[in-house]
Amino acid sequence: MPLLTLTSDIGHQDFLVGAVKGQLLQANESFNIVDVTHHLSPFNYPQAAYVCRNAIKNFSSGTFHLVLVNLFDERPEHMLLAEHNGHFIGCADNGLLTMILEEVPQKVVALTLDKTQQKNTLYCTSIFAKAFNQLLDGKSIEDTGDNTVSIQVKNPLKPMLGNNWIEGQIIFIDNFENVIVNITKEDFEEQRKGRSFKIVFKRDEVIDRVSETYADVNEGEKLALFNSAGYLEIAINKGNAAGLFGLQGYSEKQQQHQYMSNRIFYQTVKVYFE
Repeated sequence: MPLLTLTSDIGHQDFLVGAVKGQLLQANESFNIVDVTHHLSPFNYPQAAYVCRNAIKNFSSGTFHLVLVNLFDERPEHMLLAEHNGHFIGCADNGLLTMILEEVPQKVVALTLDKTQQKNTLYCTSIFAKAFNQLLDGKSIEDTGDNTVSIQVKNPLKPMLGNNWIEGQIIFIDNFENVIVNITKEDFEEQRKGRSFKIVFKRDEVIDRVSETYADVNEGEKLALFNSAGYLEIAINKGNAAGLFGLQGYSEKQQQHQYMSNRIFYQTVKVYFE
């Protein structure tokens, strides 16, 4: 049974997630569909890239990944199908693909949309399903679309670096309101060079050690650790770090309109090395 992951910003308020699955199963009833999430924030590319990247790498080679995120950020003339490290990824040509992969895909084709068809989520799903089936039938990715396409490229959101510091952006807040920052353990150790450190956020909140689990501190105390994806996480043992500290996920739109809000939100975390 071909494995197919499904990620979207659709939510569960209406029929659409079920209808998307119906389209996929009509195309191939043997698809084994695995939901990653349908609650990505609209137009939040760093968040979507973080979630997709760290889900995809945990699936076996040969898995199909359908990413229905910001499909209509611009008027589409085609969709993208990429092959990278043995995985097949279908998504819009909106720059998200290179953010997920953190590089240009090894192979990518444009899947043409019929100009006479209404460009909606279900139609786009049918286009992806057709291409996935062609691959399952033994066709190469080059046979499914136009491999001369020039895709949109967005760079992944990277931390800022200085000689004695690294500054990261909050890219995700989980269901427990733990705060994930785009600083990986590898980034941290490379910049640290064995030195002591202070993790600073919300101006005066400081953490000077990295924990292994939430239980390393007393209930209600703050902590920092590297999560299962290897990213820096700020949390409170049995508490809500984002709400308590006024921390919010990185958003270009929020940054542009921050001055319009009476409430102060913090979107960055800085680590100082000594």
